[in-house]
Amino acid sequence: MGKRTPFYDLHLKAHAKIVDFAGWDMPLHYGSQIQEHHQVRQAAGVFDVSHMGIVDLHGTEAGAFLRRLLANNIDRLVEGKALYTCMLNENGGVIDDLIVYKITNDFYRLVINAGTREKDITWMQQHAASFKLEMKERTDLAMLAIQGPAIQEKITRFMPKEQAVVLQTLKPFTFTMLDDWFIARTGYTGEDGYEMIFPAKEADKLWRALLAAGILPCGLGARDTLRLEAGLNLYGSDMDETVSPLESNLAWTVVLEPQDRIFIGRDALERQTQQGIKRRLVGLVLEGPGVIRNHQKVIIKEDGEGEVTSGGYSPTLEKSIALARVPADIGAACFVEIRQKEVPARVIKPPFVKQGKKMF
Repeated sequence: MGKRTPFYDLHLKAHAKIVDFAGWDMPLHYGSQIQEHHQVRQAAGVFDVSHMGIVDLHGTEAGAFLRRLLANNIDRLVEGKALYTCMLNENGGVIDDLIVYKITNDFYRLVINAGTREKDITWMQQHAASFKLEMKERTDLAMLAIQGPAIQEKITRFMPKEQAVVLQTLKPFTFTMLDDWFIARTGYTGEDGYEMIFPAKEADKLWRALLAAGILPCGLGARDTLRLEAGLNLYGSDMDETVSPLESNLAWTVVLEPQDRIFIGRDALERQTQQGIKRRLVGLVLEGPGVIRNHQKVIIKEDGEGEVTSGGYSPTLEKSIALARVPADIGAACFVEIRQKEVPARVIKPPFVKQGKKMF
């Protein structure tokens, strides 16, 4: 038996197919993964993401610690804003990708991946030892993501009017705190929406209110196809400790200015930049029959090979798409080896879909 979120019994009541995910018993789907995918692209869906780690940092040196820990620069943050970043090892490899929220100058919240939470916390504790701060994992909290183009209308059905107005005025990658609720305009689907963190004891009441508002439950399967269409990386597939953000279409999350900000992995990234990036992450759109799957070979005629890191069927585009790590000088076309056949594919810059619209 795996670990369970506060919503586990509610998933069972909704007839979810439960699977293991990073040691957690989580819903894969509630009947139809494709229907749940379209629900989020066309209306609104809710995802249980309580398996993710929530870590609060308090202290006068919390900011200094994060400047050292993260590849993105938290000096960009003002109170009420969020920042997506990678946490690197000394070789520039990605330990995890995460979101950091600035609540005050002395109070930050981090949301980390479920599969890396123990490793992440150990790493952070090791490097926090020389800083004046308190680190606390918030296992008392639950987390839901509500996503889709109809979210703005639907939040008025389960939130008091005054609070709904506050949420509707939030800009992307900002957040607000309503009593002991923490609500950010962030997500992992390429659609508008919110990620809500709140006391676990309120899980049952909120879940029922969301369903009553017509926000339908969606599982890990739809979450994966939605994030792939949005061109969003999945840790462990599209990047890990063996590759840097520069090889993972995440160079935009690395801030090297000012020069005197010394963060873990900086030296390795500077060397990699000077030597030239040999591989990069690109999007592929299959132009022949079949479905691209993880780890399939990408063939660039007379110019080497690459590998699919995330592949599958796009319900929105009704064709197969993928992310793949390939030689940096790849052109506009390649082939994917599917069942011992070379199938042509187009090379694009992700995303494939943004807010329901084709992007290539």
